Amino acid sequence: MTAGKSLDRRRLLTTAALGGATIVGASALGALDADAAFAAPMPSLDPAISKSSFVDGRVSQIKGRVLDVVESDGGHRLIQLTNATSIWKLETVTAESIEPGDGLYARGVDMPDGTMAADAVWVNIVNLYVTVRGIERSRLHLSHGRNALVGNIVTKRTTASFRGGALTSDLSQLRIGQHAQVLGAWRPADDSVDIARITVGH
Repeated sequence: MTAGKSLDRRRLLTTAALGGATIVGASALGALDADAAFAAPMPSLDPAISKSSFVDGRVSQIKGRVLDVVESDGGHRLIQLTNATSIWKLETVTAESIEPGDGLYARGVDMPDGTMAADAVWVNIVNLYVTVRGIERSRLHLSHGRNALVGNIVTKRTTASFRGGALTSDLSQLRIGQHAQVLGAWRPADDSVDIARITVGH
């Protein structure tokens, strides 16, 4: 699959998810997780957060702790990762986990030289409304609109919530035909999604 097609696929996976929501910096939330990226705007006492900007794109190059990002509109932005940058890629990770080809959503502060100093970066994050079409031990077969999708069940990472209940690693209540919401991390290599959480019912 070409890089262009992969990027289009990532856009498909995330367009409905964002729906105009504003990413809030991890320092304002006090935590970095999948929910944080899609949270509603929150008031913050940190003056930097209110002046922060947002970048959505694909990592084309990495030079040290600077990411060269091709934005969704075709432009380029340089994102500087600092010692304070929080990075999510299914779990909280270090900068070394980011790879060329990864998609990202970044929140940070614009610097005088045009770079953005990132407060928080979510790598390959997706938020999808799906239907369960098949269940295997290590993966789920899902449909998102007219598109088939594989959801990977990640040991010690994937959790589920059923009808508003507490999060659990027990997925035995999943059934074919159920409608669900999936938060997770897209795998550019094969277009599957590592599931952070699947929610069934409310």
